Amino acid sequence: MAVDPQEKILTFEDLAARVRELKAEGRKVVLSHGVFDLIHPGIVQHLNTARSMGDVMIVTVIKDKDVRRGPGRPVFPETLRLNNVASLAQVDYVCLVDDERPFECVRILNPDVFAKGQAHQERDQEVNRKIFEEERDLFWGEIQIRETDGFSMRSSHILRNFFDLYPEDTKLFLKNFFKRYTFKEIADYLHGMENLRVCLIGDGIIDEYHYCEPMGKAGKANLVVNRFLSHEVFAGGAFAIANHVAGLCKEVHLVTLLGLDNPRAEFIRDNLKPNVTTRFFYREDGPTITKTRFVHQYLNQKLFEVNYINDTKLSPSLDREVADYLKQQVQGYDLVLLSDFGHGFVSETIYKALVDNSKVLAVNTQTNAANSGYNLITKYARPHYVCLDEPEVRLAAQDKHGAIDEIALTIKEQIQANHLVVTLGKRGSLGVNGKQQVFRTPIFSTNVVDTIGAGDAYFAYTAPCVAQSMPMDMVTFVGNAVGALAVQIMGNKRSVEKNEVLELIHSLAK
Repeated sequence: MAVDPQEKILTFEDLAARVRELKAEGRKVVLSHGVFDLIHPGIVQHLNTARSMGDVMIVTVIKDKDVRRGPGRPVFPETLRLNNVASLAQVDYVCLVDDERPFECVRILNPDVFAKGQAHQERDQEVNRKIFEEERDLFWGEIQIRETDGFSMRSSHILRNFFDLYPEDTKLFLKNFFKRYTFKEIADYLHGMENLRVCLIGDGIIDEYHYCEPMGKAGKANLVVNRFLSHEVFAGGAFAIANHVAGLCKEVHLVTLLGLDNPRAEFIRDNLKPNVTTRFFYREDGPTITKTRFVHQYLNQKLFEVNYINDTKLSPSLDREVADYLKQQVQGYDLVLLSDFGHGFVSETIYKALVDNSKVLAVNTQTNAANSGYNLITKYARPHYVCLDEPEVRLAAQDKHGAIDEIALTIKEQIQANHLVVTLGKRGSLGVNGKQQVFRTPIFSTNVVDTIGAGDAYFAYTAPCVAQSMPMDMVTFVGNAVGALAVQIMGNKRSVEKNEVLELIHSLAK
């Protein structure tokens, strides 16, 4: 008698309890984990083989929010993917799972056997090297990891060929790009950054998100009254950049400015990764910069923003103290990042200490509501690498309508930079290398949750790439992959991790 597919669908907690019961009964539990966006012959053969490895077959299906396969993925929403898997005769139980940390659900469920398809072998070796090689026993414990036999067939390859997931220019770009480079070459570059010693200088920012819903127009004023629902607080600005870099490099040192009015140092330290060390300087005449955004909960639209900030210059004595510290400190680092948000921290004296003493100096000068027109890259000279968005480079050139390629070349020459990248929003990004060659890369995702922090993530990943002498067309490719992931994260709720980037790149390569 056929089992109703709906009876196979369990919550994660119920599935974990069921696995414990089955193992206590002496039954061998086999688990398969994935997106299951397309049930093709390769998937069926994989599940048939996996089913033969034990007594009970369970499947965990990754939620939509954690699918990192590039534009248009998943094709089918999580409820349909879950029900499709539940309809398969080979499967005894199935559930939806988070996959923010890859394979965490497998570790928690603790089956006897984790069955992997052949198509995942290369990806897992490079994308999740730590848990499949370096820390295998620690992560998996007594779980057997077995590969299923049969032919290798990838859903990504089928969907790319038979579904219109990519614009034509993106298809052509990917085809040509992966004629020049392999996935392994890119992965080797990213893994090779582990031992870079990085020092980051910049404005630390606390990002607060207050979620609201409209109640109606006020009776005595032209404004909409909103009801408070919830709030979240994130470590943004230079704090977020430090966390991004710390996912690539083992040693990151952050130099930033807090305010004695409301330092929030404990919150900041609690929200930095363990491999980020800090040197905080304090100004007496203001708070640690806090940007509070009020957001429509259901439309995900920002209603208005309040900044708690003193963006005047530092006192001469504090300015000298910071500069003297940096003169001594940065010489010992392979890469120095300057993230200048134009909020009064970075002076000419501080920049001179950086440019005169850094082996490789990467710079981002951000234009925002607090500094528009007053924080241009042209105030600096001789950086090794510069990363800007299109409005920032156009403001610097005072050219609103000119060809962006020519503007980028002009600014690069004017500030004597070795390399320059310009992010172009929905048009991707543009990179200029030391030979004045210009490379364009399209975007890899149109799913946007929040653009706040995406440029910081792009800068955080591409600066080490440039420091490792990665080819410029590969730099912008990696940067756009990072950007595609960053815009799917609300604010700076978490950092973009290396395994996510590699997983997306692996999917784009197939």
